[in-house]
Amino acid sequence: MLSGGLVSLQAMLEELKPSERKVADFILAHPHEVVKLSVQKLAELSGVSEATIIRLARTLNMKGYQELKLRIAGDLNKQSESDSYQEIMMEGSVDSIMQAISWNNIQSIKDTLSVLSAEEVERAAEALSRARKIDVYGVGASAVIAEDIKQKFSRINLWCEAYSDFHAQLTSAVNLTERDVAIGISYSGQTEDIIQSLTEAKQQGATIITLTKFGPSPVAELADIRLFTSSVEKSIRSGAMASRIAQLNVIDIVFIAMVSRRHQEVIPLLEKTRLAVSRTKRS
Repeated sequence: MLSGGLVSLQAMLEELKPSERKVADFILAHPHEVVKLSVQKLAELSGVSEATIIRLARTLNMKGYQELKLRIAGDLNKQSESDSYQEIMMEGSVDSIMQAISWNNIQSIKDTLSVLSAEEVERAAEALSRARKIDVYGVGASAVIAEDIKQKFSRINLWCEAYSDFHAQLTSAVNLTERDVAIGISYSGQTEDIIQSLTEAKQQGATIITLTKFGPSPVAELADIRLFTSSVEKSIRSGAMASRIAQLNVIDIVFIAMVSRRHQEVIPLLEKTRLAVSRTKRS
């Protein structure tokens, strides 16, 4: 069943035009009623034009109002009182911290599945599988994700380099070609270093893949292939912790999608690296 309508609306809320924000606020306040409304009735109740509702659906990467309603209905069908992020209380017990962090991580992965496109994952797997070289750019917390990508891709004998330093990113980007792929990781989609590095890589003809929170952003606008995670923010950065787990989950999905395309070739490579590490541990 389709879902992700409410997640997408919440993620995009601050980015919407005033008229689109008006109908989005109405939908979020009355989701059970909206799934029963025609586009004409929703336009009347929310005080916007029918065209605004159609534009909103397309802003959310949906085909139209009917898909938006189907996705909202899917959200409501599987929604429960516990389907929300929990604030992490610093004065709470260790048990409550364990529960809150674990629940938020789980919820972030579930919500990300609602905004992650299978078609874009397929395109990413294809582009990465045939790349001569793969550059991965990430700054700060995103550098951890970049290193994870490098470690995974290196295990299957792909030429992959991860760069967290801006000058190193730029130096590598200028030497990319149309046979290469550059991956930019920025949860906010606003990281200036990543924007400049991807811009240079794009000018060299490289295929650009981005991993950002759902919605338009300067980083995502540079991409040929866009991978999204759900947008979650809480105080004391619990949202940032959950988003990191969601990003790692997306990378796992892309990696296995790649491996499945080259199963006979890749499995021996994975086994070879596993045995090499195992021998090192015993020595």
